[in-house]
Amino acid sequence: MKQYSTSCVQNQDPILSIIKPLFTNVRSALEIGSGTGQHAVYFSQNMPHLIWQSSDQAQYLPSVKAWIDGSDSTNLPAAIELDVTQSWPTMNVDAVFSANTAHIMSWEMVIDFFQGVGQSLDAGGLFILYGPFNYNGQYTSQSNANFDLWLKDRDPRSAIRDFEALDQLAQKAGLKLVNDYAMPANNRILHWVKQ
Repeated sequence: MKQYSTSCVQNQDPILSIIKPLFTNVRSALEIGSGTGQHAVYFSQNMPHLIWQSSDQAQYLPSVKAWIDGSDSTNLPAAIELDVTQSWPTMNVDAVFSANTAHIMSWEMVIDFFQGVGQSLDAGGLFILYGPFNYNGQYTSQSNANFDLWLKDRDPRSAIRDFEALDQLAQKAGLKLVNDYAMPANNRILHWVKQ
């Protein structure tokens, strides 16, 4: 059941270069939408000072488990089931990380996602969101426009999200934008902190 994503391998080093300095004082991080499980293994190995808690919907957990079982990371506990629309487990984490999730969720799920993040973080906690985003209602590249068409053809409820709408949700959840990093392949990392 071990799944493999080429894009995970392509983006893991650029993501790590941004989050590793940000996570210097982070003791525990919750990953929302761990997908294949590759990021969980890679990031936990490269940041051994923190506990990396992976999570996803039930149907994706077998691959995450397979990657964790094949890893020698001692800071990577068993993945937990987490559906952003349901009750979130009570946990005390210093950071929440998510990659390539907001555009595959429905907008209603995105709203629940941000509310859950806000409730899971104490003051000073970090929220790091990686993926493609639109700005002022515009695509940042033709490849993102093409990707958005593909997303909507696959599931009409999914779409590349507008940065401004996401930041509004973040503010409602008590999060303040700290930085917006340009990443390869027309992606971004959005970095919020809980107030």
